[in-house]
This record gives sequence, structure tokens and C-alpha cells, in this order.
Amino acid sequence: MANQYFVFKKMPEIDTTFTIENREAIHHIFTVMRTNTGDELRLVFDEGKVGRAVVVDAVNHIVKLVDTNVVSTELPIEVTIAVGFPKADKLEWITEKATELGAHAIFSAPFQWSVAKWDSKKRIKKQEKLEKIALGAAEQSRRQIIPEVQLFEHLSVLTEKFSDFDSVLVAYEASAKAGERSAFVQQLSQLKKKERLLLIFGPEGGISPEEIENFENAGAKTIGLGPRIMRAETAPLYALSAVSAYFDLFKMK
Repeated sequence: MANQYFVFKKMPEIDTTFTIENREAIHHIFTVMRTNTGDELRLVFDEGKVGRAVVVDAVNHIVKLVDTNVVSTELPIEVTIAVGFPKADKLEWITEKATELGAHAIFSAPFQWSVAKWDSKKRIKKQEKLEKIALGAAEQSRRQIIPEVQLFEHLSVLTEKFSDFDSVLVAYEASAKAGERSAFVQQLSQLKKKERLLLIFGPEGGISPEEIENFENAGAKTIGLGPRIMRAETAPLYALSAVSAYFDLFKMK
């Protein structure tokens, strides 16, 4: 099976010969993977278009597009996950696995009870690292897009983005403890193809009552994720798995 790479250019016509120009793609394809003339590649072009190409000249990075693939590997709805700044390298783990599970974007912001505190310099550096992780995970899992990664300086920036989504859901520990188990599925059942869903998860310390009130005032709804209380790095992946199972396996796209 051919390896997949993002080449960041418009898809040409079939049988067109062209040069791969993106430096990161060149390094990964021809240096890291040691791709040779005659090898086959799966390339992702702008707008998530996918094609099958054969290497014509490995030295000069020239390939020929021989076929296109219109089968979508993306979820039928656009799911963005937002998490409170977690400790250590948990956000790296979340980014990699959320990408594999189909997240359209990954947001993170400082919550009131976040233990991690990142200044501007560290936040920028971490975002750059996460973008590279998302790229690698998107290639490995044969995604047609690379999830957008954004780290916000203030939680209010996240709240201001609620209007960009068709539905905003907050996984709230109190809802789970109270035995609430139906709201998540009810909300998913109301979403239509191409609509946008924002799922919010707290950090290790959870979400404060004041934050919940602010979220609800901005239009969000609280949901439970079953009877078990999950860690900050587990809950987003559980929710994405549930979304994937619901739309990919049980509901017609």
C-alpha cells in the first residue's frame, strides 16, 4: 500500500507530470522514506483531493499523476475538540490521536483549574510542534485534511468562536455523575452532513461552575459521557470514537 503525503498544491490532470516542491514533503518522501523512481505514492492536494502518483525521477522529485481517488476518509460532520491546557505532553497525545479519529480542528485554552501555565513564547512553540504532529498523524491515518491547531491565550477567545458552530457541547463531570446519558446521542442525531460540532473538555482539574455558566450563556449544552469518569486526555478520544461510530457505522452519510 502506497504511503500518503500532503503536497500543498492544486491537483493536476491525470497523466500530468509535475515536481513536488514542498520542502517538508520532499524531505519525508525522498530522504526519510528513501522513495525511488518507479515507486507509487498517494498524494493529497489542495481541498483534500487525493491522487495516486508514480515517481518518474526521484533525484529531481518528479512524479506523474496516474489516478484519482474520490472515496472520502473524513467524517460527514466537522468535529472540533477544545481542551483545557493539560499537563506535560498530554496535548501532543491528544493531537495525534484526535487526528487519527477524524477531528477537523483541535483547540486548547487555559481554564480556571488548569495546572499548566504557558506564556506566549511557549504557546507558540508548542503550537508549531502540534501542527507537525497533526501532519504526521494525518498522513499515517490517510486523512484528506490536516486538522487546524489553535492554542488560545484566554478562554474567552474560545467562547467567542461558538457562533462558528452549529452545535457546542461541553462534557461535564457533574452531568456524568448525575447519570445523564442521552443528551450526547440526541445532539448527534440532530446534526446534518457538513455541519460543525464543537466538543469542549476540561483540564485535569475539571471545569468550574463559573465556566459552565459562561459556556451555557453563550449557547453551549452540557452532556455526560456515560457512568465512568475519564481523564482529561481520555474523554476527547472517547467522544470522537463515539461520533465516528455513530456517523461512520450506524448512520448513513
